[in-house]
Amino acid sequence: MLAPPYDADADQEGHMKIRLGNTEIGLFRYLALWTAVALLFTLQTKLNNGLHRPNWPLWDLIRWSLIQWYTWAALAPLVFRLAERYPVSSPLRLRGLGKQLVASLCTTFVAMMIGALVSTLFEPSGFFEQLGYFLEQHFAIGLLTYWLLFAIQQAIQFHAEKARRELEASQLATELAQSRLQVLKTQLQPHFLFNTLHAIVTLLDEDKVSAEDMLLRLSELLRAFLEDYDGQEIPLRRELELLELYLGIQRHRFKDRLTTRIHVAPDVLEAAVPSLVLQPIVENAIRYGIGQHVGDDRVEIDCRREGGVLCIDVRNFNSTLDEGGHAGGHGIGLSNTRMRMRELYGDKASLRLDLIVPRGVACRLRLPFRELDDDALPEHVPA
Repeated sequence: MLAPPYDADADQEGHMKIRLGNTEIGLFRYLALWTAVALLFTLQTKLNNGLHRPNWPLWDLIRWSLIQWYTWAALAPLVFRLAERYPVSSPLRLRGLGKQLVASLCTTFVAMMIGALVSTLFEPSGFFEQLGYFLEQHFAIGLLTYWLLFAIQQAIQFHAEKARRELEASQLATELAQSRLQVLKTQLQPHFLFNTLHAIVTLLDEDKVSAEDMLLRLSELLRAFLEDYDGQEIPLRRELELLELYLGIQRHRFKDRLTTRIHVAPDVLEAAVPSLVLQPIVENAIRYGIGQHVGDDRVEIDCRREGGVLCIDVRNFNSTLDEGGHAGGHGIGLSNTRMRMRELYGDKASLRLDLIVPRGVACRLRLPFRELDDDALPEHVPA
């Protein structure tokens, strides 16, 4: 069924609204627009009459013009619905075009009948005489009016559809990025868990007390994961607290062979960082340093701010870079970290590996500096 010419509901200000397809316009503005059209055509008719015909009274010209254009004001919602139901797309659909041709002729004829019927209330002549006058004088302009309204509806529909598709594309891109980030995070957690459990297993026969302590630390770390991992970013302060749990586990494993040092500038403690961004980097520093080479090692983490950039350096002194510039292959940890940073920050973030002379590797992260509001994060932080 076709929609009524106007919406029966009122807006917040109590004014009636006219519904044209998916667009609503206030009744006052709608009538003002059509009144302006009627007065414009009245002026044109007045000028033409002054040149070619007897001078008609101004009020009669205004009345005839208002009847003509208010009729189209009443039929415009119908035209919009017909245009919506039978669009003419590109390339042209002959079926839709044929239906619109029939609809335009029928609607224009209905407009002539309504105009003639209303005119009989003000004119001495009968309905059929007025209908003949309207068909002779106004049918062509009425037909043009139908197609103009049709074109307006199609233009509005095109822009609305374009905006809808752009919004859907934007939402889809956001959802895809979030899904990819979530996949990367789920890859990191089992990877970390596997390596940590392997470290605990190695101590079960050698030092059960240390193994038990490592299990307790692991349980605290997993609990922190569940509490802190709802978002993609956490404050650097919390990231370092989670990292300290992991480092405590590794210090138990390697005992006196491994030492750690963390230096953080006070003004970057609340900086936003991707959650668990440091753990896979430190894990690689240990795994491909002291984990594969004899001797001792020291892992250092430095965090500072340089202008609008958060600088984080993770260094170890018992590993090397291969010919491809990688720390002995480094596994999925660094590659996933790069992808996460690219998804979150685009080209504003970077991660690179540098050789330390005479021996060692430095992993340098550069992130856009932004402080993260900690109010919405869980209050529990493992000690």
